[in-house]
Amino acid sequence: MLVLPWWIYVCIIGILISGYMAFKTHQQDKEIDDEFIEKEGQVYIERIEQERQKKQALVNQQQDIQEEQSVS
Repeated sequence: MLVLPWWIYVCIIGILISGYMAFKTHQQDKEIDDEFIEKEGQVYIERIEQERQKKQALVNQQQDIQEEQSVS
């Protein structure tokens, strides 16, 4: 092994630690983003379901009105 000044070894170790911390931080950010996306997707799905229920209620009301008119 080549004999290098001690500060070069410190720099190499610093670079490795920095790379590890960057990777670890990236993974944490990805998990947070995934949780946020999942939460927002669930809100969107609930909103669509509510709209579908409102639409179905209107259709049912219209059918009831038509049935009442046809009976009369």
